[in-house]
Amino acid sequence: MKKHATQVYSRYRVRGQTLVIELEGRKRVLSSAPQGGGFRVASYILNHQVDAQSSVPGTQSLSCRNPASCLRELAVSMGIHASTVGLMTAVPMTQVVTARAASDGLWVECFATVGVTNAVRAGEWPPGGGAGNRLFKAGTINLMLITNGSLSQSAMVGAVQVVTEAKSGVLRDHGVLSCQSSAAATGTGTDAVVIACSLRGQGTWHIYSGTHTVMGALIGQVVTDCVTDGLAKARAWQESHQ
Repeated sequence: MKKHATQVYSRYRVRGQTLVIELEGRKRVLSSAPQGGGFRVASYILNHQVDAQSSVPGTQSLSCRNPASCLRELAVSMGIHASTVGLMTAVPMTQVVTARAASDGLWVECFATVGVTNAVRAGEWPPGGGAGNRLFKAGTINLMLITNGSLSQSAMVGAVQVVTEAKSGVLRDHGVLSCQSSAAATGTGTDAVVIACSLRGQGTWHIYSGTHTVMGALIGQVVTDCVTDGLAKARAWQESHQ
């Protein structure tokens, strides 16, 4: 039996310009986050809003020449000393969207902030000849997923694939174009993904997570819901600030 909802049960709070998600002790995490990226075990996910035109995060007085160091300092300043995974975005935390999908005791939740001002199509040549963009440029789509299932490492990588497919599908359905061309966008130049799952032995074991699995279907559903809702919020915000 499948259930969809926007309400999530994972504990979270927005503190100033930072979304703080608690991972109920510890979770195995795979992410492309600037702080704590790769495979690791973590207790918190942070998504911090920074100024779109500055390397200084929002109203924080922290230097962000090194995003990883900046985010670690931010966590400590908030009283968080456990292991964290940290992301940055120019999207206001008032635009956080959530979704939950469940089937027969297995659930997946998604938190997202969505901006597409720097949308691109994968394969386009990067601006500036490939020198790289700042990690917190406006437009980032940050997708943070939590599940009570326990995924193999290959299934965690597969989950990232499903997340990307679902995100790109929504952008295509809503006619989001690359800021560099008239081609359909597949994402933005600064997107990040976080997959957090139960430690082995603390949840149902999943070797696979592709689109032919229940896990993959739940992932696709929550990402589709979040990117759709987040895109609507992003467009409303842009219209109100023109």
